[in-house]
Amino acid sequence: MPILIRSFLKAALVYLILAVCCGLALALPIRSPLTSLFPVYIHTLVFGWLTQLIFGVATWMFPKYSAAEPRGREWLSWTAFVCLNVGLGLRVVFEPLHSITPSAWSAWGLLISAVLQWAAGVAFVANMWPRVKVR
Repeated sequence: MPILIRSFLKAALVYLILAVCCGLALALPIRSPLTSLFPVYIHTLVFGWLTQLIFGVATWMFPKYSAAEPRGREWLSWTAFVCLNVGLGLRVVFEPLHSITPSAWSAWGLLISAVLQWAAGVAFVANMWPRVKVR
């Protein structure tokens, strides 16, 4: 299995563990700062685990782009991987900070996070679109 695919799948598993830990923390009867973890829980579960798992499996299983480049333009997949993970990392940091003490810095951090996650989606689609073709 290529390193790109392994990277997507292993990162997805790490985010699954992180999401489960956030879910357990949210289930505790203590409610003070832990309620700010709910958006982190959703993002790590949906974008960290599910989306990353889909990106990895789709990149591995979709029809070949060409004999020379079976997974298409691999740099686009790496761009999607890096943007998605940096965006999620920023989201995990700035989401609780912004809900506890809103500031301009945390708002900018969330905006940059959202832009990076959007860029990851665009890079993924740009790489996969040519692989879905009529034979």
